[in-house]
Amino acid sequence: MYFLIVTGLSGAGKSATANMLEDIGYYVIDNIPPQLISKFADICMQAGQQMEKVAIVTDIRGSFADSAFTTEMTGNLRMDIEHLKNKGIDVRILFLDASDNVLISRFKETRRVHPLEKKGHTLQSAITSERLFLSKLHELADFYINTDGMSLSKLKDRIAEMFLDNPDDRMTVKVTSFGFKYGMCMDADIVLDVRCLPNPFYIPELKEHTGLDKAVSDYVMQFEQSQELDRRLRDMIDFLIPLYRQEGKSSLVIAFGCTGGKHRSVTFAERMYEHLSDKGIRTKVSHRDIEK
Repeated sequence: MYFLIVTGLSGAGKSATANMLEDIGYYVIDNIPPQLISKFADICMQAGQQMEKVAIVTDIRGSFADSAFTTEMTGNLRMDIEHLKNKGIDVRILFLDASDNVLISRFKETRRVHPLEKKGHTLQSAITSERLFLSKLHELADFYINTDGMSLSKLKDRIAEMFLDNPDDRMTVKVTSFGFKYGMCMDADIVLDVRCLPNPFYIPELKEHTGLDKAVSDYVMQFEQSQELDRRLRDMIDFLIPLYRQEGKSSLVIAFGCTGGKHRSVTFAERMYEHLSDKGIRTKVSHRDIEK
């Protein structure tokens, strides 16, 4: 099991990082007390393959941020990490940081209160104190990201580079089919209407079958216009996917629609799924109305 501890300065991007890790397949828990890390890891171990990649966010929230607490927390964390490694868990620490001026600007923009302001600090002194309290955790870190001047898109790229074997997997493409007679596919990013093609519904021996059946698929794709449309749609999607990745999109939904969602749209959705999978893109396929 890969167990990632995410920590760092308040306002440096820990919550955004947690969301990004969840998008790329991590089981994520935010704001867990340091004292519970070892126990939570044991629970994850008992879950087996369901939790192969886990990320937890821990910091000074809900704690008494003073030198005694920090020394104790750091010492306990060191022991917990050694304890977990002895159990065969690959434990790593990611530390997120930003300069004081950037952190102050972010708190002002979001109008959020720094955790230490609730304990009587000004914003500047809160940041200074937190940086001191977390300095020993910084020294323990395996990974370090300074988010100064970093957009969410750039942060996603950095997370993908660090924690994905294939950084292109940071975006999942979901291909689906649907029938317009049952309503639009509302969560689609791209809707492709294939009602312009000959309809197998009107062929008696194909009517009760679906695009998952070879006979239906062969019928739909026997026409020159179907083959040309298939080529052009593949070219368009191949062009668009890198652009969506560049913008930091984590999920892209491509929906093929026909009248009933059983024949033409299913055929094209399956073909697009096979095409993208063959290119090594993380892809899923579903058919919303195939049973209707």
